[in-house]
Amino acid sequence: MAKPIRIKDHLNEAGIVQRRIILATVVIVLLSGVLLARMFWLQVVQYEHHATLSENNRVHVQPIPPARGRIYDRNGVVLAENRPSFSLNITRERVPDLETTVALLQSLLELDDEDINQLHRRLGQRRRPFEAVPVMFNLTEDQIARIAVNQFRLPGIEVQASFVRHYPQAEHFAHAVGYVGRINEREMETIDRVAYAGTHYIGKTGVERFYEHLLHGKVGYEEVETNARGRVLRVLKRTEPESGRDLTLHLDSRLQAVAEEALGNRRGAVVAIEPKTGGVLAYVSQPSFNPNLFVTGISHADYGELRDSIDQPLFNRVVRGLYPPGSTIKQIVALAGLDYGVTTRTARVYDPGFYQLPNNSHKYRNWNRYGDGWVDMELAMARSNDTYFYDLAHKLGIDRMHEFMTKFGLGTRVSLDIFEESAGLMPSREWKRASRRQPWYPGETLITGIGQGYMLSTPLQLAHSTALIANRGVWKRPRLLADADGQGPDESDTPENVVLRNPSDWDFIIRTMETVMHGERGTARSAAAGAPYRMAGKTGTAQVVAIAQGARYDSAALRERHRDHALFVGFAPVDDPQIAVAVMVENGESGGRVAAPVGRMLFDAWLLPEPEPEPEPESIEEEVTP
Repeated sequence: MAKPIRIKDHLNEAGIVQRRIILATVVIVLLSGVLLARMFWLQVVQYEHHATLSENNRVHVQPIPPARGRIYDRNGVVLAENRPSFSLNITRERVPDLETTVALLQSLLELDDEDINQLHRRLGQRRRPFEAVPVMFNLTEDQIARIAVNQFRLPGIEVQASFVRHYPQAEHFAHAVGYVGRINEREMETIDRVAYAGTHYIGKTGVERFYEHLLHGKVGYEEVETNARGRVLRVLKRTEPESGRDLTLHLDSRLQAVAEEALGNRRGAVVAIEPKTGGVLAYVSQPSFNPNLFVTGISHADYGELRDSIDQPLFNRVVRGLYPPGSTIKQIVALAGLDYGVTTRTARVYDPGFYQLPNNSHKYRNWNRYGDGWVDMELAMARSNDTYFYDLAHKLGIDRMHEFMTKFGLGTRVSLDIFEESAGLMPSREWKRASRRQPWYPGETLITGIGQGYMLSTPLQLAHSTALIANRGVWKRPRLLADADGQGPDESDTPENVVLRNPSDWDFIIRTMETVMHGERGTARSAAAGAPYRMAGKTGTAQVVAIAQGARYDSAALRERHRDHALFVGFAPVDDPQIAVAVMVENGESGGRVAAPVGRMLFDAWLLPEPEPEPEPESIEEEVTP
């Protein structure tokens, strides 16, 4: 039987369509409402926020590094300056493929593997987003031209002109002035990143580090408008940076050259101080190095050569070198004996060529094995008689010696603004008990009295203690900066002046030091010969290796670096001290023969008028008669 045909209900279908239209209309209205609400939220409620984000995408604040302050010597000779240099900068966020770009740079600029490794190290350092990182310095004209021709292939790469630190005196002031270098990761954690924005260099050693806060300056800023690719379209606002302060030092380039010439090719140190101010006039550590190598990054080969050199050119002997002072401290021991009343100016000691402690068979030898007979303090100073000072040290004892000699800066840091100074060592019972867990022995007191044994000092300390004697006990900390204007280091911790029970002892000790230079039996009389002024000094010879009991010092049997050090300290002129010096010649053997002449050359250069250059002979043109 056939199935009945269903009749279409038009009225019902019309209702379904109408309901669907209403539902669709409601959904559309709701979605439109949500869209309008979101537009209202973004355009009205959060207008300020999104306007700022948009502006930041268009406007960037770029730091402008300040020019570093220059450094001059006392006569205006430039010791550190800034020179223009072209550097290759990379902004990593604007480089689509860093590896491809670096490979292209290697091909274009013909870089070796070490250059590429250094480039990657510089790129890996911490930095601000979109900050350009200099990866190559001192670009040649050919390199600049190759980059310019291929600029379209090098997005994010640009050549920028900037100032780079330069030291025109090169190795002559490397240890005093120091050098700047790139800011490393450790320094990045301690510096003020806002103050160093855009700056890639910081002082590493010497004056450059100690006075970093004065030399650095204040960073500037400029607001620039950029396009979508980050290219600068225009400068909207600019705040100029403030250059670092120029510094003038007490150092004298001419005296420095004289000291270096006098020292020659020998290893050692020379320090000259102006007693009245404490200003350091000459600061020589030999051998030296070229600080310009470190500014933009020293190569592995160059650094390895400096680091592995047996002569240690990177070692600052002036403030880091610790040497037995030898006889150069005998004048201080003599002052201690007078001040504590354990001896007098005229008391005599018999010298048979050695000294023995009571009930002890060990002989402490005098350098003159035949002895000088009866000697008083003045003769003992002139002859540098060890036996006399063995006896005096025994009478004083190590406790009083330590107390008195530390007043002269021995065993302490004495400088005001010299970076990395070592304190040296003025031994005591407490020091030996703490460091060696041993008692102090009487024999150790004897050898301390002639500047040997545990006692160690720096050339700067010896120069300062000599200047202190020239000043009759008035403390003036050694300093490099001459124009502090209230911005120099704090001087409130300067030790108290050395006050003697009998002030006339200063004059007596200075007279004994004058005898060393001008007396008939003085150990430095040959160095002072013919001088038109009077000088005071003390020679010294310090053992590097111990000599067995009863054995003689044999220079020929020792390796060159095992021979004695030669030392000299002194000041001049005696009646109005203008300069105090300390000379230390490593393995020089004789203080009077080797070190004292160096001191004399500095005295002459500072006190005597500079000789006028000889006039060039006039050229005489022969008259030709036609």
